Amino acid sequence: MKILTFSTLYPNAVKQHHGIFTETALKQVMETGTIETVVVAPVPWFPFKHKMFGDYAGFAQVPREEMRRGVRVLHPRYFLPPKMGMHVAPFLMAMASRPAIARLMDEGFDFDVIDAHYFYPDGVAATLLGRYFNKPVVISALGTDINLIPKFYLPRKMILWAGKNAAAVVTVCEALKTELKKIGLAREDIMPLRNGVDLELFKPVDRVSTRSELGISGFTLLSVGYLVARKGHHRAIAALQLMPDVTLAIAGGGPDENKLKKLAMDLGVQNRVKFLGVLSQKELCRYYGACDALVLASSREGWANVLLESMACGTPVVASNIWGTPEVITSPEAGVLMPSNTPAGIAQAVAHLRSNYPLHTTTRAYAERFSWSDTTAKKVGIYRRVRQQAEAVQ
Repeated sequence: MKILTFSTLYPNAVKQHHGIFTETALKQVMETGTIETVVVAPVPWFPFKHKMFGDYAGFAQVPREEMRRGVRVLHPRYFLPPKMGMHVAPFLMAMASRPAIARLMDEGFDFDVIDAHYFYPDGVAATLLGRYFNKPVVISALGTDINLIPKFYLPRKMILWAGKNAAAVVTVCEALKTELKKIGLAREDIMPLRNGVDLELFKPVDRVSTRSELGISGFTLLSVGYLVARKGHHRAIAALQLMPDVTLAIAGGGPDENKLKKLAMDLGVQNRVKFLGVLSQKELCRYYGACDALVLASSREGWANVLLESMACGTPVVASNIWGTPEVITSPEAGVLMPSNTPAGIAQAVAHLRSNYPLHTTTRAYAERFSWSDTTAKKVGIYRRVRQQAEAVQ
């Protein structure tokens, strides 16, 4: 089968870690040997490449086409006007992507299914493209696309339109399926397919030697994610005031880095906070394995991949009790859900974890339940089903 993977959440030569979970899921599908794919990952158009323009300059530097892990990736540009962008993005994205997709078909890549990751604007744009090219569309809901964006009237209407017209709808957790139904998507075939974890990449390390190499001592928490407010790094920093013998390492980059450093200074905990910057997955694995617990204080998540990555390295987690997270943490071997997503709630959960700390081997064994095999087989099954349905009506 030939699948057109469509998503703005996909790594590129400039942002190697952007949407890496989409690439990881695709890698698992490709390894079945039954799928051929080309990725269309649109980026906003911007005319200037100078670093003074920040993230926008990064968009300008993304190549029009590249190869990643043996997969061809196209990056058509779409215009995203200020202020109006949120409401017109699906249409502009679809219009900009049409010529690139038409060229693919002219070259012989006559795909069977469009597989869209992220409901808005990506899934809406993919549904428009599906109608134009007469191809079935599968849309995967990932998190913020359903737990935040539908609060806006027009995007919610477009999400519901796309959800009703897609050949199949997938969510990464049961909580997002429930939310889709709550906002009005009345279809019974929404399929929750949770993400898995790469058990070969994320695995235990020699904790003693790795801690020594990384300069880690004492009970150390690791917070991983983009440095923005919704990821909750500020709550983890504030919680250090209530945990005088705990150190925090923060992995990630983003616009709030200076603000978070200032917060640590203002609270007098700067000597117990280490900013690691953006890490490769291989280096991140070492920190997962060397630290004592992952702390995830997010205010919004769909299915947080960092939780399983940490567990696969044998390290339990402390996480906010939101969306799909309770579906990940279901036993003490996995870790602890916070009683509240506050600095005090983090401190309470960490204290509980420390008093009932699981064996690293049992945490790893828990993570092994979440291999990719079952999810991947079901996803390929969805592709086959929607292709057959499309062929039946042609």
